[in-house]
Amino acid sequence: MDILWAPWREKYIKQCGFKKDGCIFCQILKAKQDAKHYIFLRSAHSFAVLNIYPFSGGHFLVIPNRHVGDISALTADERADIMDLLADTKDLMDRAYRPEAFNVGMNLGSAAGAGIPEHLHIHVVPRWKGDVNFMPAIFGTKVIPVALDKVYKRLKDALKGGH
Repeated sequence: MDILWAPWREKYIKQCGFKKDGCIFCQILKAKQDAKHYIFLRSAHSFAVLNIYPFSGGHFLVIPNRHVGDISALTADERADIMDLLADTKDLMDRAYRPEAFNVGMNLGSAAGAGIPEHLHIHVVPRWKGDVNFMPAIFGTKVIPVALDKVYKRLKDALKGGH
């Protein structure tokens, strides 16, 4: 796939300031700067964050607080909590953006495509009819038409009862 130049990402990458070593999910959780890192919902054992490299607008991750790489390593309470947060965030996205469908999934291990295999995370990708258009089919380039800041604000507004 070709790369679409996106200079707006530079600001986010520079402002993170995290070391290259260590788990990015653990680092943003510990930072407690939710708006800066797009964490839009927390629960007792997990949190939801916008994916800074989205497949489509509104793509987010549901992640356990504890650093584990496999669903089998979660306690029963953690599994229940992450699934409850998954349902809550999906409902929130429904209220905020009204997508027609969702792709929900996990890549367990690097051979399965996990970019961060050491810390389990669930991808939630809102979908709309026609959201895959000629750009990826002909040019091999995906266009994301919405900024992370706007998605974050809309989700936070929906949490307060707006949208």
